[in-house]
Amino acid sequence: MKRALILAALALAGCNKTDDGAHKGPQGGPPPLPPYQIRAEAQPGDRLAAGRDGERAFSNHCGYCHLAGGMGTNLLVKQRVALGEPPENALLTNRNDLTADYVKSVVRLGKVAMPRQTRVDITDAELDAVATYLAKAGK
Repeated sequence: MKRALILAALALAGCNKTDDGAHKGPQGGPPPLPPYQIRAEAQPGDRLAAGRDGERAFSNHCGYCHLAGGMGTNLLVKQRVALGEPPENALLTNRNDLTADYVKSVVRLGKVAMPRQTRVDITDAELDAVATYLAKAGK
């Protein structure tokens, strides 16, 4: 009986393999990721060096909450709608009222549901790039 169960399990384990031995997901592959789970390719080099790409840094460090569908964006939608603004203003990249100093302050000190981010989470050089990117993005 044990032998039959083991053989059946081994047979079933091999059912979802392609010819090259790789597993395939349902209907040919996994479902697409929601925007807040997609990351830009990490910028190579020293994270402490100035001149980082703000859009990449935003995607990698802030995107899981602040891209479309992220928790931070969803919370900001409620706030913006309550203020009589369109929901699109919840996306930080659509905002025209953000300054670099404000972004840096909120990131380092936190605000409401957003925890403060340390220099290990996002370096000063990366934060400078993100703050500059967001300050210019909505304008």
